Amino acid sequence: MSRARSHAASPDLALPMVSPEKAGLCPQRTDRLMAVLQSEVDRQRLPGAVVLIARHGKLALFESLGALDPATGTAMTRDAIFRIYSMTKPIVSVAVMMLMEQGKLLLNDPVAKYLPEYATQKVAHMVDGAVQLAAVQQGATIQDLLRHTAGLTYEFMGNGPVQRQYAQSRIGSRERSNAEFSHQLAALPLMFEPGTMWEYGRATDVLGRVVEVVSGQTLGAYLQEHIFKPLDMTDTGFSVPAEHHGRIAEPFARDPEGGLQMRVIDVREAGAMESGGGGLASTARDYARFLQFMLNKGELDGVRLLGPRTVAFMTADHLGDIPVNGGASRDLLPPGHGFGLGFAVRKDLGVASVPGSVGMYFWGGMAGTTFFVDPAEDMFACLMLQAPNQREYYRMLFRDLVYATLVD
Repeated sequence: MSRARSHAASPDLALPMVSPEKAGLCPQRTDRLMAVLQSEVDRQRLPGAVVLIARHGKLALFESLGALDPATGTAMTRDAIFRIYSMTKPIVSVAVMMLMEQGKLLLNDPVAKYLPEYATQKVAHMVDGAVQLAAVQQGATIQDLLRHTAGLTYEFMGNGPVQRQYAQSRIGSRERSNAEFSHQLAALPLMFEPGTMWEYGRATDVLGRVVEVVSGQTLGAYLQEHIFKPLDMTDTGFSVPAEHHGRIAEPFARDPEGGLQMRVIDVREAGAMESGGGGLASTARDYARFLQFMLNKGELDGVRLLGPRTVAFMTADHLGDIPVNGGASRDLLPPGHGFGLGFAVRKDLGVASVPGSVGMYFWGGMAGTTFFVDPAEDMFACLMLQAPNQREYYRMLFRDLVYATLVD
């Protein structure tokens, strides 16, 4: 595929566009970043991408490359709409913290205070090779949901008995309402006692239902009124209006490396469930506004949604001595990192296999989108693409390439 990079006028981010060197980035190294990604497009491993780096309140790089839709060859544009999957989680976590700041919930409140179906949960134990269920010793709290220590899992995180039950019940179906999903999930056993293990799972989907119960609005309506509209995130939602279907980025029909291609959600039609853990579609421009809001410690363009100390609290490590489960969870939260309230958090300058400042926070989505915010460098970066099976590689590659651009 031929090299094609967009240089159209920047959508309004309320950030001035400057040359890379004026933001402390090396121009040759930013060119190298784009050239490496372009080589991935040329090798047909990557359909296309939108790349955005902001530093010191200025937009240093905002470009698109490759194809929006590899089936048609339509060029990628900077206003492309991506399925962001788990990059939904930080947004819903902010919604929960807004409710906390308003005195409408406490983080140590039991989940069952708002969702009574969680009052009688059972935890699965293996005894002599057989699964036995026992009542939980202490129910999960709102904080447990925010930091993924509620004992929940994802059906694709392994092949244990609980994960198999998730799969058999089709817990990931978008055909249930958030309320129906919550009841279905509460009836399934937990993998761990709440508060004892970090296991990535459907906790933020449950938080989405908590937001609905506390606010009296659907999750989508709450996010639209209280986050998307105030932050001017004009193209973010649980489905894409018909007039914008031509802007939806698509993955390859087949995995370029021959694996089983993940089927992505259809954001052209609204599902019954508005997944707080993975249902949103968004653009690089919209998500950059959310990240600048976070980097500004809760404020953007004179609109404050969170207090600065609440943002600092969210982006601190909340695991302490709580261990990380092995396998897929350990892959998501490698050594040198902890987890805050909706974000992974860098704890050590070394240890991890990718660079980053202490205090940096980040997450990504199953279809390949990724971001990180580095307060020490006054920077954030976002990579939007739809390459599900290559997502881990591109997350690591992007982190390496972005930090290499910093030369001041």
